[in-house]
Amino acid sequence: MLHNQDDALEVTQEAFVKAYGSLDRFKGESSFYTWLYRIVVNLAIDRKRRDQRRGTVALEDRPGGGEDLEADLPSQRLSDPYQQARSRELGGRIREAIDELTPDQKAVIVLREVEGLSYDEISAVMQCPKGTVMSRLHYARKALQEKLKDCL
Repeated sequence: MLHNQDDALEVTQEAFVKAYGSLDRFKGESSFYTWLYRIVVNLAIDRKRRDQRRGTVALEDRPGGGEDLEADLPSQRLSDPYQQARSRELGGRIREAIDELTPDQKAVIVLREVEGLSYDEISAVMQCPKGTVMSRLHYARKALQEKLKDCL
């Protein structure tokens, strides 16, 4: 969600500190995993909003930055330079399109498509009904499809 390993590590550390300080408020109504995941998602969203207000520029947004993010893509292992360049370009455009989504849509896309959580798990993490998760996911996918229609 943050596109920056250092920010992600800071948010993770902050989440564990916050969770530890709030253990007495954990009611056990959901699994510990989803409770902790929700703390992390909330902190990541807060970090993104704070950075946008401050006008922070991530390293990936600078020329030559963020190339390591595409390193794990299967197509990057291809020897064809054209395919490598195309894959990098497509990966960048997908990230830009995801970043343009609302925070709730972005969170649901990342939780479902990147993290592989089920609708029920996402519902617990985002503290909203399963139908709301499905609706947000539908509209997020529709928005991404519209933003990326010229890429395919």
